[in-house]
Amino acid sequence: MTTFTPNSSKKLGLTARIFIGMAIGIAIGTFIQLLSDDSGDFSFSVFNTEFSTYGFLVEGIFTVMGTLFIKALKMLVVPLVFVSLVCGTANLSDPSKLGRLGGKAVGLYISTTAIAITLAIVFAIIVAPGEGINLATDATYAAKEAPSLAQVIIDMMPANPVESMAQGNMLQIIVFAAFFGIAMAMIKGEPAARLRTFFDDLNEVIMKIVTIVMNLAPYGVFALMAKLAATTELRTFQGLSVYFLLVLFVLFVHALVTYPIVLKLLSGLNPFILLSKMRDTAIFAFSTASSSATLPVTIETATKKLGVKNSVASFTLSLGSTVNMDGTAIMQGVATVFIAQVYNVDLSMSDYLMVVLTATLASIGTAGVPGVGLLMLAMVLQQVNLPVEGIALIIGVDRLLDMTRTAVNVTGDCVVSCIVAKSENELDERVYNDRLADQQ
Repeated sequence: MTTFTPNSSKKLGLTARIFIGMAIGIAIGTFIQLLSDDSGDFSFSVFNTEFSTYGFLVEGIFTVMGTLFIKALKMLVVPLVFVSLVCGTANLSDPSKLGRLGGKAVGLYISTTAIAITLAIVFAIIVAPGEGINLATDATYAAKEAPSLAQVIIDMMPANPVESMAQGNMLQIIVFAAFFGIAMAMIKGEPAARLRTFFDDLNEVIMKIVTIVMNLAPYGVFALMAKLAATTELRTFQGLSVYFLLVLFVLFVHALVTYPIVLKLLSGLNPFILLSKMRDTAIFAFSTASSSATLPVTIETATKKLGVKNSVASFTLSLGSTVNMDGTAIMQGVATVFIAQVYNVDLSMSDYLMVVLTATLASIGTAGVPGVGLLMLAMVLQQVNLPVEGIALIIGVDRLLDMTRTAVNVTGDCVVSCIVAKSENELDERVYNDRLADQQ
């Protein structure tokens, strides 16, 4: 007779635990939001001691837990990108292969971005989210000047690699790591062997730290969602509900329709397997609203679950976290049409084509610039003579949309990485098709 013991029960997987943490966080945050008084706060007593909810929970526990989780992820980004890229490029038998990887990856990222903003504009024209809306707002937005494409190319070369790592300048780190790895590949004999062994061992240690941080994800996601739900007022979305829902809809269409079609056509891989294995990574991206902060998880997913060799994943995903702006492009497309309709400005077909071209090229030209989404939108609006002040209308709901489009971006990163890996015979299809590789 079989005896049941507590140890025989199946543990919840990481995805289930993250979903539970997210759900509980949203529920608690919403509860705090609903019980708050007009001042946005309420107090409670424990053992005759009065506590402020926002001071103790929202600004205290939730902020500390969420910030520590984000910092733990960001802590890993620079060492992971540098070490992974050095290992990957050092193991390339043909240094010219790095140029092919870069060309294919950038070409695919630009293509999917162009498709994304075209979809956004088409749906926005059909739905007309800004028709008949007169939104009044006291908010303002000061557009910053974007660097020229020539300056971005110049800035890719690090003058001081240590400073680049300290500042987290991803493009400069990628360039230096590529040079370092290629130089290692060109060195023969014992020195190169010792260096390869050192970096391979260091990469294993960093990936183990990634695993540890991932196991803390349910608690970090709980805190981030609780704070978001407690501090986001529902009335913020009033008057912007059609715009908000339309951006979400196009984001889902791009992630669940465009990406699977592109993946199937260019690689022949089963897209449903990739979408299934992207669950954890997408939740991480949604919680952090940062492709760079999610990069350690994205690389682990691509290499361990999708079978992409590290030499491809480390390069394409690091590049994608910086230059892949599909989700941002969708926001820009819908926002441009929305702002034009709110201000009663008719855009011509040439204006729409200019929006597509500007947003696509800006996704590369503004790579790594803080606040890149709104900066790119300001550039797009200026190109078609729309008031940049219109950005102030959508700032209130941009946070939640930013979280969603980050999840879309990391999904696109993995799609491109798989396509490039398959074309270079650097994809282990047995791992890709292994459903058990999705288990933590």
